[in-house]
Amino acid sequence: MIRNNYAKNTVTLMLVIAVLALFLRLGIEQSIKVNISQNESNASVALKSISTALQNYAEDHGQIFPQALAVLMQTDPPYLDKDYHHRTSIAGYNFSCSRLDASGYSCSATPIKCNSTGREIYIITTGGVMVSDLCAKKE
Repeated sequence: MIRNNYAKNTVTLMLVIAVLALFLRLGIEQSIKVNISQNESNASVALKSISTALQNYAEDHGQIFPQALAVLMQTDPPYLDKDYHHRTSIAGYNFSCSRLDASGYSCSATPIKCNSTGREIYIITTGGVMVSDLCAKKE
């Protein structure tokens, strides 16, 4: 009789642990999804800020864009409040400008680790035209 109760208690304990593990897994997955969504939103907003700063600079300087993002922070008041180009990463994304010359720009935000810190690569070009693509397609 004691042996039978011990077996029932063990099975019950195993079921409780399995259910708790399932809830924990679902909670972690949801937390990761929320974090990725926040990172993507932050990256999109940051690129729009960079674009707006570049466009405003060009409007104030005869439609000539700066040669570097650093120029946008050296004015008083600054056009841009953060150095997105030289920081290692911001909210799970790396920022870079593959083209930044007097006639225009092309800047991007790429997740540090695809599907962990973000799913989308964002690119914004002269005039504030933004496009996105899944980073999994690029790897």
